[in-house]
Amino acid sequence: MSTMTLTVFAASGVETRRAQVQRARRRLQAMGYAVLEDESVRLRHQRFAGDDAQRLATLHRVADQAPSVALACRGGYGMTRLLDGIQWKRLKRSVDRGTRWVGYSDMTALSLALWSHTGAPSWHGPMAVEDFGRERGHDVHGDQVNDITCETFDQAMRGELEAVGFRTDVGRDGLCTRGSLWGGNLSMVCSLLGTPHWPRIKGGILFLEDVAEHPYRIERMLLQLAQGGVLAEQRAVLLGQFSAWKPSTLDRGYGLKAMVQRVAVSCPKTPLLTGLPVGHVPLNLTLPQGQKARLQVDGRTAYLLFDT
Repeated sequence: MSTMTLTVFAASGVETRRAQVQRARRRLQAMGYAVLEDESVRLRHQRFAGDDAQRLATLHRVADQAPSVALACRGGYGMTRLLDGIQWKRLKRSVDRGTRWVGYSDMTALSLALWSHTGAPSWHGPMAVEDFGRERGHDVHGDQVNDITCETFDQAMRGELEAVGFRTDVGRDGLCTRGSLWGGNLSMVCSLLGTPHWPRIKGGILFLEDVAEHPYRIERMLLQLAQGGVLAEQRAVLLGQFSAWKPSTLDRGYGLKAMVQRVAVSCPKTPLLTGLPVGHVPLNLTLPQGQKARLQVDGRTAYLLFDT
């Protein structure tokens, strides 16, 4: 197994969990990566990993170094502040030199804007502390890093990821379609709509996830995409995990299932599938942003197949 260079960086929220950073480093090293911790992981300014200028410099510095993998330490908030100042050609050059930019949550803004401005692909996948730094009983999920999360990440980084599968609802047996796979965190996707950083994707396969958002808020964002014509332009919409939300006494039977049924009414011609294991959960698959994929459903098992 060849050694790949991997740089852990922070360009969004501040990272204060030193033990988890070190745990992530050990786990990634055990997987065969030569891990470098960028200086940004220790920077602090208010709730951010450095002020805006420092975080812009972080992205450009990592891009110029062009490691095999540029792995976000965590999400949070902050990437939206940087989009207008990022030198996109520098990031694209890193991709051309072989760098795979990886992250989810707030990193969705970087991934989609990078694709919008340059056409360069990236990866929606686990992050250093949020996923590889897990410790049993000491985080919100209460478990160690998931084996499948590690396996799909490693396969993707080494160019060996051919397919992923997941269990979905009944009614989609026989569905087969193809398009550019894109998406990520629902809140971040909606935040780009109408901006110069929005990727105008038609005929794609859109995947979405979020955390700590009540189903009515998820519905509102999905309806924004439906009413804006985005969902109707896709070959399929894959809903990932919407975790860590709290039911309300006002719900009276309204939850994720009811929400999905209502959204489906607003995009009747676009298949809406649930169950994709991506998001703020232990089983968090690595998916390519901007790569062609084939979606195929056999019974209740859905497959995403990629060209390697």
